[in-house]
Amino acid sequence: MTESAIKIYQTDDGQTKIDVKFNNETVWLTQKQMAQLFDKDSDTIGLHLKNIYQSGELEELSTTEDSSVVQQEGKRQVQRKIKLYNLDAIISVGYRVNSKRGIQFRIWASGIIKEYLLKGFVIDNKRLIHQNIQLKELQTSVKILGDSLKFKKLTGDESIGLLNIITKYAYALDILDQYDYQKLEINNTSGKEHYQLTYEEAMTQINLAKKIHGNSDLFGHEKDDSFKSSISTIYQTFDGIDLYPSIEEKAANLLYFITKNHSFSDGNKRIAAFLFLYFLEHNGILFDDNGNKRIADNTLVALTLMIAVSKPEEKDTMTKVIVNLINKNN
Repeated sequence: MTESAIKIYQTDDGQTKIDVKFNNETVWLTQKQMAQLFDKDSDTIGLHLKNIYQSGELEELSTTEDSSVVQQEGKRQVQRKIKLYNLDAIISVGYRVNSKRGIQFRIWASGIIKEYLLKGFVIDNKRLIHQNIQLKELQTSVKILGDSLKFKKLTGDESIGLLNIITKYAYALDILDQYDYQKLEINNTSGKEHYQLTYEEAMTQINLAKKIHGNSDLFGHEKDDSFKSSISTIYQTFDGIDLYPSIEEKAANLLYFITKNHSFSDGNKRIAAFLFLYFLEHNGILFDDNGNKRIADNTLVALTLMIAVSKPEEKDTMTKVIVNLINKNN
């Protein structure tokens, strides 16, 4: 690795910009590259890393990886092992290091986090209240237009496509409306599953997926027994009754638990999304009656990321949203 995957620079108007080259969901830098990045000596970076791991801020096993490189030493080419640090470690060092580059990094990171929260997941309740009247009017208009099209003879693909869009749009608005007022409910689900996912089968599939999607030796490497718990929890019962009675509820909670428990050293979100789809497919509800996926790829990505940043007390809402996006209404 001769070139750093992160570059800090300043634009003509004085704004701090950072170029980041991602590799399999993260960025890997050596201690020397971090020293160059933050304009500090390597020993200082090493001290920060030592404190980060000793304080328990990060786990060394899940944020580092050994790599072999060939170095020119005199007239010989020698293979050496070097330790790589992922983005979590880089960010932690960036918030500790005392240098101009460190300050620039923190300004940039704070701006990115603020923008991410404002545009991605923070809901402006006041704005939603002000827009509620317009939302109701739009829902009514969509419903009227949808009803009129049902009684009109559809003669072309364009009309059929328009009807499909209107139908899905109205359902999306209903979900948003129920979410705003904390009235999301679970309904129109598929009943009890006919296929049960076991821990052994899940690990077999993870090992198969590793050959395709796992470019790290740490992919699918269990850190503890929490993955077993994620699997068994979706089949919990009380007085002989399933706590999660439908396929959709089990799938939603499977996605949530695997994402949140962070059971693996690498690949947690990919594994969660993969097993979620695997569970739906084996229970026959991954596709609708027309052969279309019930949940689009980009929607699954967004949901998995939302779960990752959500608070524990938001679990019920998150799983209800997922169920409403994969039930028979879709």
